[in-house]
Amino acid sequence: MFAVTRLRVGAGDEPVLAEQVRTLLAALATRPGFLDGEIGSAPDEPGLWALVTRWEGVGSYRRALSAYDVKLAGGPVWVHAVDEPGVYLTAADLGTEA
Repeated sequence: MFAVTRLRVGAGDEPVLAEQVRTLLAALATRPGFLDGEIGSAPDEPGLWALVTRWEGVGSYRRALSAYDVKLAGGPVWVHAVDEPGVYLTAADLGTEA
């Protein structure tokens, strides 16, 4: 499964967000079930970013988010989060691969 968190930041805040996301990804990397993660910005909409993480399963993802070190590292990032669903099961997770 993968999770997508869209983030809105003000002009000039991108370098700070990038550092905060690096800290968050380092904390997530220590959690069981974390596969990888990355961040990118929308070229057509300044200030809109997306954090994408991949996990072995929903349980691993949810347990990771409840870990103290992840909450501490994630707080400064998640204040920029757009309030919308962000967890997705892949076709493989659903057993519908072509």
